[in-house]
Amino acid sequence: MASLKETRNRISSVRSTQQITKAMKMVAAAKLKRAQDAITQMRPYAQSLNEILSNLSANYTGEIESPYLQQRMVGSVLLIVVTSDRGLCGAFNSTVIKNTLAHIKARYSLVQDAGKLHLLCIGKRGYEYFKKRNYQMVGEEFMNIFTRLGFDAVKEAADFAMEAYANKTYDRVDIIYNEFKNVVTQILRKEQFLPVVEAPEEQTTTATTVDYILEPSPEEIITELIPKTLKVQLYKAILESNASEHGARMSAMDKATENAGELLKELKLTYNRSRQAAITKEILEIVGGAEALSQG
Repeated sequence: MASLKETRNRISSVRSTQQITKAMKMVAAAKLKRAQDAITQMRPYAQSLNEILSNLSANYTGEIESPYLQQRMVGSVLLIVVTSDRGLCGAFNSTVIKNTLAHIKARYSLVQDAGKLHLLCIGKRGYEYFKKRNYQMVGEEFMNIFTRLGFDAVKEAADFAMEAYANKTYDRVDIIYNEFKNVVTQILRKEQFLPVVEAPEEQTTTATTVDYILEPSPEEIITELIPKTLKVQLYKAILESNASEHGARMSAMDKATENAGELLKELKLTYNRSRQAAITKEILEIVGGAEALSQG
């Protein structure tokens, strides 16, 4: 059994940890509110932009000349992996990393063996993990996007991936990230970024009910809309991940605070039992000493 001093030290340590986790939970809650507002406002815009593009594509019978629509045999791949800069957010980062490894093994093992698989990591946690394991990294300047999160910063990363695809450096670009559902739930998403995926049939059918007056021409508008849609798609994915991170950290810190409270109860009970046992022992020693003196 631990001594009273050791138990007191542990109680003090756990109480300090509980105060820290409680403070981190409050900070995460404040950041989550801003991040949640940002993604909530972004989703309708991204959806509307996709619907407009789907409608125009469905009504246009000609051939659209865009490098982002070109389907090629997959010989080289770029994976955009979105994690966080910091830990203490439960399984948020490990979920993305594990699924990235599984995605590579399931779909791109031959590409990796040929040395044609590259990773663009947004967030320090994913970058550090894959860098230590000698994966081929590109776009290292985009690792710290969350320190300057905004459309302009994300646009640079999107331009990098789009230019590399247009120049045939890569034949496919995928995004792996956590989508925000609520504070306790994040949904892992693996999406094809390039080439542009055709809209589902039901979405195209809905989109064709809208009639647009187009100037200057459908082809020119579609060609201009595609890169804008791609940049918005990446920005939305990073905003989703940002909100998911703060939700996961808030949930993790709340659970840690609760666990610290339970541990404090157990330690206090242990401390009181040890103290009571020590007092009882001292009383027995005094009584035994008194009896020995009286008999002597």
